[in-house]
Amino acid sequence: MKVFISADIEGTTLTTYWDQTRTLTEAKAKPHCQQMTREVVAACEGAIAAGATEILIKDAHGKGINIDINQLPECATLIRNWSGHPLSMAYGCDETFDAAMFVGYHSAAGRNGNPLSHTETTQTTSVRLNGMICSEFLLYSWACAMMGVPTVLLAGDKMLTEDSKGLHPKLKTVAVKDGFGAMIRCLHPKVACDKIRQAAEEGLKQDLTDAVPQLPEHFVFELSYKEHKVAAKMSAYPGCKLVDDLTVRFESDDFMEVLRCGQHIM
Repeated sequence: MKVFISADIEGTTLTTYWDQTRTLTEAKAKPHCQQMTREVVAACEGAIAAGATEILIKDAHGKGINIDINQLPECATLIRNWSGHPLSMAYGCDETFDAAMFVGYHSAAGRNGNPLSHTETTQTTSVRLNGMICSEFLLYSWACAMMGVPTVLLAGDKMLTEDSKGLHPKLKTVAVKDGFGAMIRCLHPKVACDKIRQAAEEGLKQDLTDAVPQLPEHFVFELSYKEHKVAAKMSAYPGCKLVDDLTVRFESDDFMEVLRCGQHIM
């Protein structure tokens, strides 16, 4: 069994402030990078218990150098830094994978479930896809679905897991933290890892027939920015139009074009 894992940090159990997310090389971030690593390891362990023999992990936060590879199982390989490809946080996944898992993911821009809520950038107040609140999980789990790969695990904050439950037929979710305003209520790091390990194993042991959702035939991608001058600039991307002073809209029948657009305007 071949499994893809995309890992972020703002949805890990302890992370609360932006300066705790600034990569493994900065002192305040080190404990949070270690917890990010532990949560990824837990997902790997669950996957191996379910029969995975090959695991590819995309370090999908910041500079992409957060995960300590020395703690990963030997059947895992790690993608660090960024390719520049529109698949972005799902880069490395392709049609050969049996399943995808997302760990450390966070609520979308404008949502109150995490003090670090955002979608790709902190320049937006809202991102929507076909009218739905659009998180990074929505974008990149649908990118996996576009390639025929089912998503079976989402670990992150409670609001994201609740917002995302209907996106994938066989999705298992683990809420490791809950936020309101600037505060978080977080699980003990070991408890979070135990829950992730169990959910990963359960997710992969399911019958994954019909586990890939049918994506829409048409996509309407809307971003509302904090500043009108940013909206004006982003509206210059081919296919985008300014629908009000702060909002840009892009439409396409091709989800890869949505991802390509997002790479440039988020």
